[in-house]
Amino acid sequence: MKKIIIASTSTLHSGGYLDYLLPTLKRHFEGVKNLLFVPYARPSGLTHNEYTRKVNETFAKIDINVNGIHEYEKPTEAIENAEAIFTGGGNTFVLVNELYKNNILDAIEKAVKNGTPYLGTSAGSNICGLTIGTTNDMPVVYPPSFRTLALVSFNINPHYLDPDTNSTHMGETRETRIKEFHFYNPQPVLGLREGSWLEVNGDSIKLKGSLTARLFKKNELPIEIEPESELNHLK
Repeated sequence: MKKIIIASTSTLHSGGYLDYLLPTLKRHFEGVKNLLFVPYARPSGLTHNEYTRKVNETFAKIDINVNGIHEYEKPTEAIENAEAIFTGGGNTFVLVNELYKNNILDAIEKAVKNGTPYLGTSAGSNICGLTIGTTNDMPVVYPPSFRTLALVSFNINPHYLDPDTNSTHMGETRETRIKEFHFYNPQPVLGLREGSWLEVNGDSIKLKGSLTARLFKKNELPIEIEPESELNHLK
């Protein structure tokens, strides 16, 4: 049974790294002693070791040890043997390029669909959708494909921002960019605001947190999705 958390962000202004999610993560990873971390997205250029240490400090609060996948000679075997997997945020293009380079995208998909608990934040949540076509990141590298894990049947837009009605900026809004995506692509897009996440348990996909999410469908007006809504019907 799939057991997944897809979070918009790892850090809120009011707390430290993953602090707002720790009670949920304690339940999500119940019984897990060792977590396999995928640090490939490298936020702000952090090395894999630095990023892994940061994650380990947080998970120590709930008595879980963290090892980075870069520490293993055979990353595919590390995934197959993992008790649980966490893919962190950063640049989505960098992340996906490394997943393809190390030939582990399919291994992660198989493990998670077979029941290995998974957490993704930011870039790590982007890859839970069908493609990374709705990421906010700059394409600093060019991965072989935009195809990702397809753990849910739609695309994710983490860090979704509403238009600022008081701003004099006349450029594109996030909503405009998603409409451009729908000119070429059919799948729904869920805009996850900061502090919101999805909990996937088997066939159930529920919006969690205190905020609504913005749902975009091709040739339809966007709508607000209330917390605790079931989203397994989206296709």
